[in-house]
Amino acid sequence: RNPAGSAAGGGRREVARDPDVGSNSLLTYQLTEDSSFSLAMKANKGGKKQPELVLERALDREKQSSFQLVLTATDGGDSARSGSVQIHVNVSDANDNAPVFNKSAYEAQVRENLPVGSLVLQVRATDADAGSNGRVSYFFGNVLESVRALFSIDAESGEVRIAGPLDFEERSKYSFGLEGRDGGGLTGHCEVQIDIIDENDNAPEITTLSMSSPVPEDAPPGTVVALLKVRDRDSGENGRVRCELPFSVFFSPLLSAF
Repeated sequence: RNPAGSAAGGGRREVARDPDVGSNSLLTYQLTEDSSFSLAMKANKGGKKQPELVLERALDREKQSSFQLVLTATDGGDSARSGSVQIHVNVSDANDNAPVFNKSAYEAQVRENLPVGSLVLQVRATDADAGSNGRVSYFFGNVLESVRALFSIDAESGEVRIAGPLDFEERSKYSFGLEGRDGGGLTGHCEVQIDIIDENDNAPEITTLSMSSPVPEDAPPGTVVALLKVRDRDSGENGRVRCELPFSVFFSPLLSAF
């Protein structure tokens, strides 16, 4: 086995013996051509030369996870004899790939007052490594506690759900970062933006600013007898207010600044 990303180097293996002597003894080795490996002859402690399988370039398991090589040993006799052995090289995984989200930014729109546990969106990241190095878990990034109180992230599925009551009138937009982390500690990041949609959940509020009471019986038509302020905390059409005095023949509203 050879770990992915290993620097080029050598590995000594006793791969062949020839009991003959003289010119009939073992002389040459030949390896199937592969740009990732080569043979080097090194003398052992007894002075006998042995081949080393040498890694010529860094390996990438995500591109090629194994190699099949054939080593042939040939002796020097008049009728040269040879023997071959298959070498199977497995490339073990190194955690050299960080998680990558399928989008750098996610957006969603949700209505205020949705119940806790409602799904907002789901993020997804992939990691080209194998095993635990390729298994991605999801977490909040550097996120304020006020945001964590309103949203949750499932570490396994990447589902973002509502964790607390949303109120458009308090805040209409949330932006925060999420992190994908593999089993080896490498991380990837994405951004999430959630827009809150207003619902008509606020009744108009009426405040008396001033009032003339009692009203003289000879007060002319058009006399202002009360100044009221009317407001609705909702937005758009939900926040527009129409004022009326039903069943009144003596008073009518005079509207301004609405």
